[in-house]
Amino acid sequence: MQIQSNVSLKDYSTMRLGGIAKHLVRITTEAELTKALAWADEKNLSIVMIGGGSNIFWRDEGYEGLVIVNKLKGYDEIWHDETHVYVTAGAGEVWDDIVARTASKGLSGIENLSLIPGTVGATPVQNVGAYGQDISDTLVHVRAYDRETKKMVTLKKDDCKLAYRTSRFKTVDHGRFFITSVTLHLRKMNPEAPFYPSLQQYLDDHSATNYTAGSVREAVIAVRSAKLPDPKKVANNGSFFANPIITQDKLNDLQSNYNNIMHWPAGQGLYKIPAAWLVQEAGFKGVHDSATGMATWPHQALVLVNEHATTTADLLTFRQKILDAVLQKFGIALEQEPQML
Repeated sequence: MQIQSNVSLKDYSTMRLGGIAKHLVRITTEAELTKALAWADEKNLSIVMIGGGSNIFWRDEGYEGLVIVNKLKGYDEIWHDETHVYVTAGAGEVWDDIVARTASKGLSGIENLSLIPGTVGATPVQNVGAYGQDISDTLVHVRAYDRETKKMVTLKKDDCKLAYRTSRFKTVDHGRFFITSVTLHLRKMNPEAPFYPSLQQYLDDHSATNYTAGSVREAVIAVRSAKLPDPKKVANNGSFFANPIITQDKLNDLQSNYNNIMHWPAGQGLYKIPAAWLVQEAGFKGVHDSATGMATWPHQALVLVNEHATTTADLLTFRQKILDAVLQKFGIALEQEPQML
């Protein structure tokens, strides 16, 4: 374990912006994690642990404490019977590598989450989801270091307080737990239709009828690749805003002016509205903002792209333009998905 000093954070976010970390370390074992935490505590430093940087961006001021880069690897399968299997993956594993590995074995449950950037440990924090699947559908438990008790703990799914694109790790207990592995319950069976509308449309257009975890994964990759930029090639944090959840009265109000507005039930009399539609209708699809160097992706208005921005202040200025436009036009305050550190 080697602790570095004065490290540029631009390489630790797929938005490729931000200042300098006072200290940074990569950890590959739980023992190294506890050692790094003890080192930071001795020096009274703040601590943050990150994965691939796909759902975070850094302040221009940088980070005054210790940044821990999670590189914990590992993959294990425990078969309950011929159908049910429990897969445990290290939090530092690349998420899509795990999806590819399980789908190739015919294990279903996370195939719709293909091509989502980032690491395994980030998935429960955000309750990652796509095309009708959420990590909460398959999560069994997470193993993590609890900074309050200074012990390794196992948190069952219900303990994680998962909700739409959030969890206790992101809210009330932000910074308390450092996830080291995630265990999922997958099934050796084929996925069943109907699928999420855009995914089902792709499958129908390609006359697919024999659905497998592998074939659905391939379809998801095709759909995502057509709409979303590769963060390795284009600096972005993926979907920048969460789909807002509104009341029936608010939906009625919107439909009186926009009868084509997409929506779907979110439970308890609430409805989810696609944030991409709101951003697009507010005039921000495929926009290139010369003042900030930021843009929105032409095929998906939710993706904010760093074309030639040099500071996080540029990103925040562009973000605010979108927030203000959507609020003024629809009376809806969008919520940001990636975390600013």
